Amino acid sequence: MRMLRVLLLLLLTTAPGHATPWYPVAVTADGRPLSYQPLPAASQPWRICALLPQGKDRYWWGVAWGLAEEARRQGVQLGIYEAGGYQYPDMQRAQLTRCIQLAADAYVIGAINTSGLCFDIGQLHKAGVPVIDLVNRLDCPGVTAHARGDFAAMAKAALGYIQQHSAGRPIRVGWLPGPQDAGWVRDAERGLAEALVGSRVTLVAGGYGAPDRATQARLVRELLAREPQLDYLLGNAEAADFAAQLLRASGTRYRTQLVALYANESVLADIEAGLILAAPTDSPVLQARVAIDLAVRALEQRQLPGLVSPPVEMLDRQSLPRFDRSRLLPPDGQWMIRQELPE
Repeated sequence: MRMLRVLLLLLLTTAPGHATPWYPVAVTADGRPLSYQPLPAASQPWRICALLPQGKDRYWWGVAWGLAEEARRQGVQLGIYEAGGYQYPDMQRAQLTRCIQLAADAYVIGAINTSGLCFDIGQLHKAGVPVIDLVNRLDCPGVTAHARGDFAAMAKAALGYIQQHSAGRPIRVGWLPGPQDAGWVRDAERGLAEALVGSRVTLVAGGYGAPDRATQARLVRELLAREPQLDYLLGNAEAADFAAQLLRASGTRYRTQLVALYANESVLADIEAGLILAAPTDSPVLQARVAIDLAVRALEQRQLPGLVSPPVEMLDRQSLPRFDRSRLLPPDGQWMIRQELPE
C-alpha cells in the first residue's frame, strides 16, 4: 500500500502540466488593475516568432524561458532569436526578415530600438499579422498590443528609494542607464526627470552604452574617475554589478552606494551580499508569458488589452526573501533558449 502511494505521488508530480500555474496574476491593463487569466490553450498550433535584443544574461534567459513555457502550455510553435546585443540592430532586422520568409503567424518583439523595425511592422499590419511589443517598447504604427513594464515607474521607484535612504539630504547621483536609443532607457529618463523636480538630488550623467560587461565597466570607471565623491550610483544591471565588485575591491576609496535600475541574477546576489542597496523589478518572465497569450488572443480574434504591465516591485535585503524569483529568472540550470521557428 505504501509503495502504491509513492507511485501515485510520482505520477502526480511528474505529469505534464503539473507545474504550479503562473496565473491569475495581478497586472495593470490599459491603466486599470486586472487579475490576468490567460487562455487555457490555443485552438491550433500557431507559429510565433520571438525576437530579443540579446541573450547575454539571465534577465533575457528568463524572458526566453517564459516565452517557451507559455508557448508549450498553450500548444503553439515558437522560434526564439536574439540579435547578440543592442549594437546589432541590423541583425535583429535580418532575423525579422527570416521569420517573414518562414511566414510566421505572429511576432513577439523585444526591440533593440523604438523605430528600427517600423517599416516591416507596418507591412505585417497591412497583412493582418499580429505584432506584440515585449519589454523594451516599440513606437511603430501597427503594433497590436504591448506586454511591458513601466521603466518610468521603475526609475521613479529607484530614485525614491535613494531619497528615502539618504533621509532627504542633498546628494549627487551618478546615472548610467544603458543604450541611448532603447525605448526603456527613454522611458526611464522621462520618469527620472519627473521625479527630480523639486528634489535635492543632483544627477550626474555617466554616458550611454550597451548593457554588456565591457561597455559598462568602462563607463563606470570613467564616471568614478571624474566624480569620486558621488553619494550614489543608479545604473543598469551590468553597471551596478560591475560597480559593486569595483567598490568592494577598492576598500574605503569611494563612499558611493549603489542602486540598480532593474534586477537580474547578479544584482540579486549583490543585494543579498549587501553590495547593492536595492533594485526594482518589472517581472520580465511574466511579461513574456503574457506576450505569448496576447499573440494567441490576437490570432484567434479574441478581446485583448492594448497594454499589460506587471506591478513594479522594489527589492532589497528585507523584501527579497519574500519575492517569487520565477517572475524574474529561469530555473537553475536553464540557459538561454535559442530555437528556429519550425517550417
